[in-house]
Amino acid sequence: MLLQSFYRALIELTNGRITSGALKRFAQSKASRFLIPSYVKLYKLNLDEVERGINEFPTLHDLFVRKLKEKARNIHPDSSSVVSPVDGVLEDIGEIRPDKRITVKGKEYSIEEMLNNGAVLEKYIGGSYMVMYLSPSHYHRIHSPVSGEVTERWLLGKKSYPVNAWGMKFGRDPLSKNYRLITELKHEGGHISLVKVGAMFVNSIVVTHSEKRVGKGEELAYFSFGSTVVLLFEKGTFTPAVGNSFPLNVHVGEEIGYIKNEVKLPVR
Repeated sequence: MLLQSFYRALIELTNGRITSGALKRFAQSKASRFLIPSYVKLYKLNLDEVERGINEFPTLHDLFVRKLKEKARNIHPDSSSVVSPVDGVLEDIGEIRPDKRITVKGKEYSIEEMLNNGAVLEKYIGGSYMVMYLSPSHYHRIHSPVSGEVTERWLLGKKSYPVNAWGMKFGRDPLSKNYRLITELKHEGGHISLVKVGAMFVNSIVVTHSEKRVGKGEELAYFSFGSTVVLLFEKGTFTPAVGNSFPLNVHVGEEIGYIKNEVKLPVR
């Protein structure tokens, strides 16, 4: 309990508007470009898949929100497949319980608090969830897991706490309290909600898609710093195509499941 209290107090002190703003301004300044080579080396970035060369990024922020080459990620072609919206680590998968809660890494989170939208919430009770963590080394653009129609977009929360291992263990329910942008999609079998969860210091989640229709694999938004995406699947609409061994590395476009009314074996 002492460690938990110390950790939370430290984050409160360093997660204010001044420190967040200072970090954001530095990352977007030309001075930050001198950190790019060490950042690439530290996080072992694969520059072969990046759209621009290392010397073409004017700031550290530009590198962080980098785009990939056109053929760097293949989108699973089956019309009934659900694909990973991000490059990241699949941390957990499970059922949304009747008490409107999920358990991630042994800690309970309220889906009701996460969504703060009663009309949307009801359809997900008894459904499934997936939690995907993005570290500073990952590609940070978020893509659509299905083809469909955007039915809702809404923004919640103010501050953001870390979503790494320590943050998940000691933080104040970061998945359901952090600054977050939620997009609900209607596909041919039901609904999916993408909960894009902001991370420590910088809450910036930038929307890059504003149309009503979206294609599978199409870009929706990007994170300015490492964070997490929670996928919520409507009850009776989804069959996972991944095992139960976590954490599991995933990439944009890889099949993670199938729309349940058209269940097919995974194509490898």
